[in-house]
Amino acid sequence: MNADSTLRRRPLILAAVMASMAMIAIEATIVSTAMPQIAGQLGDLQLYAWVFSSFLLTQTATTVVFGKLADTFGRKPVLLFGIVVFLVGSILCGFAWSMTSLIAFRFVQGLGAGAIQPVGLTVIGDLYTMEERAKIQGFLASVWGVSSVVGPFAGGVIVEHLSWAWVFWINLPIGLLAFAGFTMFLKEDVARERRTVDGLGAGLFAVAVAALMVALTEAGTRDWSVAGGACLVFALSSVLFFAQERRAADPMMDMALWSRRSILTVNAATLFSGMSVIGLTTFLPMYVQGVLGQSALVAGFTLTAMVLGWPIGATLAARNFTRFGLRPTLLFGAVLLPIGALPFLILQPGMSPAVPALGSVVMGLGMGFLNTAAIVMIQGSVGWSERGAATASNVFARNLGSTLGASALGAVFSLSLLGGTGPAGGFEEIRRLLGETGALAADGAARLALGASLHLTFWGVFLIAAATLALALLVPRPVAAEARVAVEA
Repeated sequence: MNADSTLRRRPLILAAVMASMAMIAIEATIVSTAMPQIAGQLGDLQLYAWVFSSFLLTQTATTVVFGKLADTFGRKPVLLFGIVVFLVGSILCGFAWSMTSLIAFRFVQGLGAGAIQPVGLTVIGDLYTMEERAKIQGFLASVWGVSSVVGPFAGGVIVEHLSWAWVFWINLPIGLLAFAGFTMFLKEDVARERRTVDGLGAGLFAVAVAALMVALTEAGTRDWSVAGGACLVFALSSVLFFAQERRAADPMMDMALWSRRSILTVNAATLFSGMSVIGLTTFLPMYVQGVLGQSALVAGFTLTAMVLGWPIGATLAARNFTRFGLRPTLLFGAVLLPIGALPFLILQPGMSPAVPALGSVVMGLGMGFLNTAAIVMIQGSVGWSERGAATASNVFARNLGSTLGASALGAVFSLSLLGGTGPAGGFEEIRRLLGETGALAADGAARLALGASLHLTFWGVFLIAAATLALALLVPRPVAAEARVAVEA
């Protein structure tokens, strides 16, 4: 591809990447804002966390696979495939008739997201130098900022005036624009080579994580026999997965890549950061609506504070890499996470929504600093042939953390709700009250039971955030070559 032509096309390709990222970014707030009402209509409140976990499971299981495919066949075909699958899943989600069908269709959405997010970031790594890449991270972070404003507002309006199906169908025009942008402007000249795709490894990984999610969900409902069976499936599939990765010619998870201390420790901190943030994304809107008695719009904007703080932190991080270095930037973000989680520990009925909003914005800032430093560190440590896999490994770690966090905190929520003193109807009564704006907050027993259960999940968020900081401290200082690259950036 001609260098001058590529230079002229870069802003248009960047716009297409930002549009494709916007579909995933808006999911973080618009679905969370609408979920209490969706659960109220579809039922099966014990499966609430699965709506988030199912999306994250397939996204996580396929992220590394699509990253390797992008290294083999080029970025463009993988991106176009991901956009088409994501849009098909979005259409199907809007037609869901039960919580189970919605979860199934979210699996399809997650498959598309597994291709879009890591390969979009890889395209940025291909087109921009290290110095430019740090600045471009600020542009990509702005996508999350805009989505953090549009998502809750759109979710609140849709819930109050339209069918909730539109929280999924809103993706269609955005996805079509991204598809057109990549089709017209992303030109590649990739030498094709035959490489095996570790489909068996990806399948075993998906089975292992799904089994763990089932175990956590059933433990939350105290169905210990099913939970025990799921644990056995998890253990067996995990053993088979690692055996497959050792023997596969082109494994899904490149153990040599993950064995590098810098990549392993950065990804470990990223994984736990994903676990901490998903707790807010999943349960904060329910607390604000069900316990504080606020509207879906207000609940959405308490979450907006986090997603708005994220791009601000990312932009500040990108502008200060040269001044402070990548590792100190990552550590600063890790410190902000447990500090931001503190306000959720003191939440009580009757408090102002400004309290959780404050905690959200601090945690968002922390994620901005941590994740931006992490992705630049990862991409700067490998060459073109490994960049897709390395980028995907970091996205994989964050998504795996979100998957496990949603399931684990969902189990804590369910167990606490079952063990507490709540309304006579239990899950079903709380589900019914969630479907009516302000009804749950007016029911004293239901509100206290829900508040106590969610309070435990917030303690889980705080402990996981503290573990993120501990892991970030293990990230090694850059070796001389890496330090020189960072300084030049």
